[in-house]
Amino acid sequence: MTSVSRETMERLSAYHALVQKWNPKINLVAASTLPDFRSRHLDDSLQLFTLADPKAGLWLDLGSGGGLPGLVVAIMGADRQLSVVLVESDQRKSAFLRTAIRELLLPNASVISERIMSIAPQSADHVSARALAPLPQLLEMVHLHMKPTGTAYLMKGRTWRDESARARHDWRFDLDAVPSSTDPEAAILKVTGVSHA
Repeated sequence: MTSVSRETMERLSAYHALVQKWNPKINLVAASTLPDFRSRHLDDSLQLFTLADPKAGLWLDLGSGGGLPGLVVAIMGADRQLSVVLVESDQRKSAFLRTAIRELLLPNASVISERIMSIAPQSADHVSARALAPLPQLLEMVHLHMKPTGTAYLMKGRTWRDESARARHDWRFDLDAVPSSTDPEAAILKVTGVSHA
């Protein structure tokens, strides 16, 4: 795991505790993954933050769910000039995200409780998504909300190569696939220059 300050470590631990508390009522993560929360979820999101290493700007997390990777990005970027906006249409999950932001003292983070394609374009510098949609659909969302000079960090499982090939039918984009450190078959797709084909 990335070396982090004591305060950041405490926030990550408090976030883990909040997920454990809320998960029986709202399915934030698969219950079977809770015992391995750190390796399955936290470390997965931390590697994305380390890869992006954002210094400033607007970070938009699409389909935030239980806050992975968006809340982790907000925790890690709490001492930077980084605003993190979490987009989650499920009202109960949004309530969890707002509670977490309040309890973890993250004034750099906020929540939009609406559907991704119905909100105004966000012109984000950085966009992230984890287990949200196939790449062709994801790129539609990224194209709407990312500024032309921005970078998207899309966490994908074993089908990422097929999805990338399918996405090329409708989209032009530059892709750098970074192997996941938590799953040998997964990758973080670093996507730039998104435009219609």
